[in-house]
Amino acid sequence: MRVVERLARRESTWRELDALLLMLEDQKWKPAHAAQVIRLGELYRSVCTDLMLAESYDLPAETVGFLHALVGRAHNAVYRVQGFKLKDLAESIFVVAPRLLRRDPALRVAALVFYGLFLLFAVLAAGQADFATKIVGDAALENMEHMYEQPISERSGSQRSDSTMAGFYILNNTSIGLKCFAWGLFLGIGSIFMMASNAITLGTVFGHMATAPQAANFYTFVTAHGPFELTAIVFSGAAGLRMGWGLVVTQGQSRLGSLRREAHAAMPIVGAAVVLFALAAFIEGFVSASPAPYEFKAGIAIASTFALLAYLLFGGREPFLLTNDGNE
Repeated sequence: MRVVERLARRESTWRELDALLLMLEDQKWKPAHAAQVIRLGELYRSVCTDLMLAESYDLPAETVGFLHALVGRAHNAVYRVQGFKLKDLAESIFVVAPRLLRRDPALRVAALVFYGLFLLFAVLAAGQADFATKIVGDAALENMEHMYEQPISERSGSQRSDSTMAGFYILNNTSIGLKCFAWGLFLGIGSIFMMASNAITLGTVFGHMATAPQAANFYTFVTAHGPFELTAIVFSGAAGLRMGWGLVVTQGQSRLGSLRREAHAAMPIVGAAVVLFALAAFIEGFVSASPAPYEFKAGIAIASTFALLAYLLFGGREPFLLTNDGNE
């Protein structure tokens, strides 16, 4: 009877979900507040577990029926299909995503893996003459050095279109992020592998070029767009880890259902990563490749870094939801 007693105590949760669904239905499915979306997901997962227990222990048919209907309505609310609305997209990226990122351990793991390996291999490559050769090979290093033999200002007259290059960078960079996300299907290990391989390669190149004769030309090009591009990789990896975690901890659902739940929850983070990739590509095409002085490009990088910190620390917060200790 312990299960029966436990479910009886959870009736208030069912009523809360029912009231939330009724409120959303009364609003005729207008975009819900970000806090309502988060709470809806929590209640939905909880009631799914209750339904599984109710069916397993043969609780009264009316209780099981009520839970079935409640889960069905919640499922429709969570996974409903809506037409594209720019306001919804903006809220997802600038309100929901930073709230998810602040409390998600996957972001900390992704940042530790990527930035930790990036810095480690950069230091090793800068400190040991033959280290970079062992990691990326002579051909790759020679090609990199050849690319940056000339200052950016002397290459500005070459045949290229800033808008065309920006489009190319968007496709290239976003493909990296999508791989970091999609490979999360391999229980999150794929995302870690993709982040680690990119971090090792990038860190090694950055470290090697720091001691090469072409160092000034290289850093003049990569400084401005670096913060957005590298952070976008971390966001993508964090979303992939979250999806992989859904395959490990199902919270009472089937693995497919759990995967759908976590993939859906990760979409705002993926959207934020895509925006960062697009911003990085725009800067790379129009600022990094321009003859603008290094001080200007460094200023862009500093401003980008502060913008990212503000996004992660304050994005989606509302004054009336803040307590005295600053927690939501």
